[in-house]
This record gives sequence, C-alpha cells and structure tokens, in this order.
Amino acid sequence: MTAQGNKPSSHSVALRRWTPTAADTAAGRVPGYGVITNIINGGLECGMGRNDANVDRIGYYTRYCGMLGTAAGGNLDCFTQRNFAS
Repeated sequence: MTAQGNKPSSHSVALRRWTPTAADTAAGRVPGYGVITNIINGGLECGMGRNDANVDRIGYYTRYCGMLGTAAGGNLDCFTQRNFAS
C-alpha cells in the first residue's frame, strides 16, 4: 500500500495512479501487472528473461481476472524490466 525507496506502491500501480519516471521507462518499467511483480519480487523474477515463476504468476493472475470478469490488461510480465534495486 505504501511506496518504499524508489518503488511505487503496488496499490498506486493497480489503480493507474503511478506515472513512470524517465528512469523507469528506460528500465522497461511501465504500468501494468509486470511492474507490480517487479515491486514485490523483482530481484528474483525480473530482468532475467522468461522464467517459470513469472509465467506461473501471470497464469494465475489471468485465470482469476477471467473468473472475476475483468480484463488482465497489458504489460503482464517483467522479463526484460530491470528490477528496482539495480
């Protein structure tokens, strides 16, 4: 719920209130579910290409969005995003 360090809050991203800085955009961090994963677990899953953990997370997310009747949106992965720590 609260931004920490150089990371926005996941809540702000989910509500589309976050605007990426020039540094975020250069690092491939743009609004969407992918950047939420980056905020929470970026050092373990992001910026290292396609990986099972991220693919599984996207699958669960899209499944639950479908069950709730809502669109998953774009930018679902963080395969090429630099994590916030780098």
